[in-house]
Amino acid sequence: MEKKELTKDFKEIKKRKPYTRKNVRSTTSKENSNLQNNPVNKKIRSRGVRSAENTEKISTQTNAKSIFKPSKLKVIPLGGLHEVGKNITVFEYENEMIIVDCGISFPEDDMLGIDLVIPDITYVEKNKEKLKGMIITHGHEDHIGSIPYFLKKVNTPIYATKLTCGLINNKLEEHKLVRSTKLIQVDQGETITLGKFKVEFIRSSHSIPDSVMLAIYTPVGTILHTGDFKVDYTPIDGKLMDLGRIAELGNQGILALMSDSTNAERKGFTMSESTVGSLFEKLFLHCTKRIVVATFASNVHRVQQIVNSAVENDRKIAVCGRSMINMIETARALGYIDCPENLFIDIDMINKYPDEKLVIITTGSQGEPMSALTRMAAGDHRKVKITPNDLIIISATPIPGNEKFISKVIDDLMQIGAEVVYSSLADVHVSGHACQEEQKLILALARPKFFIPVHGEYRQLKAHSETAQSMGVNKDNIIMLSNGRVLELTPEEAKVNGSVPSGRVFVDGLGVGDVGNIVLRDRQHLSQDGLIIIVLTMDSSSGEVISGPDVISRGFVYVRESENLMDDVKSVVKHEISKMEQQGIRDWGTIKTNLRENLRDYIMMKTKRDPMIIPIIMEV
Repeated sequence: MEKKELTKDFKEIKKRKPYTRKNVRSTTSKENSNLQNNPVNKKIRSRGVRSAENTEKISTQTNAKSIFKPSKLKVIPLGGLHEVGKNITVFEYENEMIIVDCGISFPEDDMLGIDLVIPDITYVEKNKEKLKGMIITHGHEDHIGSIPYFLKKVNTPIYATKLTCGLINNKLEEHKLVRSTKLIQVDQGETITLGKFKVEFIRSSHSIPDSVMLAIYTPVGTILHTGDFKVDYTPIDGKLMDLGRIAELGNQGILALMSDSTNAERKGFTMSESTVGSLFEKLFLHCTKRIVVATFASNVHRVQQIVNSAVENDRKIAVCGRSMINMIETARALGYIDCPENLFIDIDMINKYPDEKLVIITTGSQGEPMSALTRMAAGDHRKVKITPNDLIIISATPIPGNEKFISKVIDDLMQIGAEVVYSSLADVHVSGHACQEEQKLILALARPKFFIPVHGEYRQLKAHSETAQSMGVNKDNIIMLSNGRVLELTPEEAKVNGSVPSGRVFVDGLGVGDVGNIVLRDRQHLSQDGLIIIVLTMDSSSGEVISGPDVISRGFVYVRESENLMDDVKSVVKHEISKMEQQGIRDWGTIKTNLRENLRDYIMMKTKRDPMIIPIIMEV
C-alpha cells in the first residue's frame, strides 16, 4: 500500500516543471531515499519543493541499511537561550548541518565601549564542510545582525523571504559581501531541499512582514521552529498566519516543537497591531501640532499605520535616523509600504511646511544615548528643534534595562514644553510576541512529542514549559536547553549529550573578538577608580633615578586640588626605589611590581580608592 502511495506521489511531482535555479543545491537520490522512507515525511506536500531529483526511485540500499542503528539528529543552540537576542541554532544530521537565524544582541551596561554582541561560531567553523545553508525566519536584528560577521568566517548560501532578503542585502552592501554571497529568495509556502534536510517556510505573524515558521523535515522526524511570532487575526497586510498548515503537520506528527518564549510570562493574548492604528487616527485627528513619532525602525506595519494617518490628515512625512531611513527605503522599494509617491520629504525641507502639515518618524524609542530622539530632547539635533508646539508619540515599550533612558528623554521633552504620549498613558504599542493563550494554540495544533522552549531568559523558558505541561505535554518530554548544549533526537527519545563552544564575541568599532573579559574588566576598573601613571628615568648601569618620579592622574583626583596627595605619592615612590637600590634589585619587572603593590596599599589607606597604577621606567 505504501509503495502505491509513493508511486502516485512521484507521478504527480513528475508532472511539474522542475525548479532549476543554479544557486539551490539539490539532494542526491540516496539522500531523497532516506527522506522519503521516513514515515513522517511521506505526507509532505510536494508544492514548491526546489529539487529536480525528487522523482528518482527509492534506493534499495536504504532497506539494506535499516538493520543498523539510525543516526541521531543534533540540535545545538549557539545563542538565544537564557538571553534575549543573538538567536542562532545548528541542526546536524550525520555529515550535514543547517543553521537557523544568525542574530546579535545589544551590549549590557557593564560592557563599556562595546557596540554589538555576536555569537561564538567556533563549532561551525570547525565543521564548515558539513554546512549546507542558513535559513532566516525574519528580518529583525536579533535574527540577521550577525550574518556579515558569520560570512567573513564561513561562506554559505542564505535562504529568506523577500523583505528579509532586502534587509540582509543592505548589510552585505555595508560589509562589501554582496558578490561573494548567495542570497536566495524563498516564498512563504515553499519548501527547499538542503542535503538530508527539507525546510518548509510557513506564513507567520510578527511585528515585521514576511515572517515565517519553519517545518524542518529530517530523517529522524519533523521539527517545527516557530521563530518569533504572535497570532494576529487582523494583520495590517491581511496575511493571516497559516494555522491550517500547522494543524496538518500536527496530524502528520511533529517530533519536536521549538517555540518563542519571549512573552511566556504574560497571560491572555497579545493585542492586534491594528489596534495601534485606531489610536494614531485619534491622535492625528484635529491636531494642529507637529507630530513626531518614535518607534522601532524594523516595525514596518507600525510605519504603514503612521503613513495611513498622515495621508488621511494631509500631512507630509520626514524620516530621521539612519536605520529608519534604510528600513523605509527598502520596504518601499519592495512594496511593503503603500503610500503616495510625494508623501515623504527630505528632513532638510521641514522648515518649509507648517507644523500642522508635518509628521516626523524617528528612531530613539528606547532612549539610546546617540539616537535621533535623544538628541532632539537634549537640543543637540542639527535638523530638528523640539518646541512646545510638538506632539511626541513614543510608540514602544521599554526593553528591560532601558527604562531610565526613556524616562530621561520624556523628562527632557516635557521640560521643553512638548506634549508626550507614551505607553504608560495610552496603548501606543503592542508586542510582536505571543502571550500564553497564543502559545497554547500552537501547542494544541502541533501536538509535538517533545517540546523545546527557545528565545528568552530562563524564567521565560520555564514559564513556557509550564504552559506546555498544562497542555498535556509530558514533563519528561520538555527539554530546557542552554547555549552550547547538544540535544540528540531520535523518533523515540531526546537526550542532552555534551556541549560545544558557545558564548559572546564583542564587536568594538572594527574589532571583532579582540575585546575580551580582561579588557572589559580593565575598562570597568578605569571607569570606577581612574588611572595613575608613574614615570621614572633610571641609569641602566647603576640603577639610580636620574629624573622623576612624575605622577600623572586621569579619573582619580583633580591634581591641582590634590597637590599634597601627589607629593605624598612621589615620596612613597622615591622611598621604594631607594629601598630596592639597597637590596640590589635591578630587574625592571620586579621594580614595577613592587612599586605598583606598595603604592596601591598607600593610596587605598589614604583615599579608600583603587585606581589602576601603571609605572613607566625609561633607561638611559
